[in-house]
Order: sequence, then structure tokens, then C-alpha cells
Amino acid sequence: MAKEAGKTTKNTPPKNIQQPIWLSVSEAAKLGGVQGKTIRRAIKTENGLAFKIVKNRYQIELGSLLVFLSKNTKLQNKLKDYGLGQYVEEWR
Repeated sequence: MAKEAGKTTKNTPPKNIQQPIWLSVSEAAKLGGVQGKTIRRAIKTENGLAFKIVKNRYQIELGSLLVFLSKNTKLQNKLKDYGLGQYVEEWR
């Protein structure tokens, strides 16, 4: 865990993303169609969810959130039915 000017970095996004989109836990939960405790549980179990801590708040990287939600069939269905997927015709 590295500290940099008021923020602690825990797990960072892939290097090929130049401007990652960071979301709060509640924003990530709304976009994913899941509850906030699902996101917090994923952070604690280190399921590949890229996050950082800024002022004692988790910030989750959008790309890693989508990858995490697509790994599990139940979470994938929630993403498609209740989350961001209801607005997307076809995922890449």
C-alpha cells in the first residue's frame, strides 16, 4: 500500500487506460445494479476490483467493476437487468 499526498493506492487499473473513471461505492453499485455491500465485499476479498482510497472513501475503477460483474452469472444478470446493461444493446 503506497501513500501519495493524501491518498492511499491499493489496487490500480491496467496501464493501457490513460484516464480511468473512478466511482464511489454507491455509484458503482447503482451502475452495476447491485447493493453497496456487494461492492464492499468484493473489495475486502480482493476479486481483482481496482480501487483506491481517497480521504477514507473507496474509489472503484469503472473498467475493473465491469470485469468483476461479468465474472459471475448472477452479477452479470443484475448488471444487464438492473444496472448499466439495460441501456446497452450489445457489449463488446
